[in-house]
Amino acid sequence: MIQRYDTGPRMSEMVVHNGTIYLAGQIADDAEADISGQTRQVLDAIDALLARAGSHKSRILRAQIYLADLADFAAMNAVWESWVVPDHTPARATVQAALANPKWKIEIVVTAAV
Repeated sequence: MIQRYDTGPRMSEMVVHNGTIYLAGQIADDAEADISGQTRQVLDAIDALLARAGSHKSRILRAQIYLADLADFAAMNAVWESWVVPDHTPARATVQAALANPKWKIEIVVTAAV
C-alpha cells in the first residue's frame, strides 16, 4: 500500500510505502531568516511530517541537504548537530545548488523508516 500526504498537482509532501517514508524537499516558511533560522524551520517541518507518519528523527535513514551557498555549511551544521539524535545520525550528502526561490538558503530531503 502507498500512502500519500498533502498531495497536490505537482507532488506529495510525503509518501509512505513498505515501511519507508519519503519526504519532499523541505524549505523554510520564513525565507527572510538567516541560515540558522531557515535550518531550524526545515528541521521542525521534518519533525512534524515524521510524527504524522508515526516516526521520529532517530529513524532517518538518509538526508540530502541542498545549500544555496556552501559558505553557510558551518552554521547549518551547528543547527543540524544540535538536532540529530546522537548515535542515530543518518547517511547524508550536502551540495550547493540553485534553489527554486533565491531567498531560500536550504532545502532538505529525507528518507526514514516508519
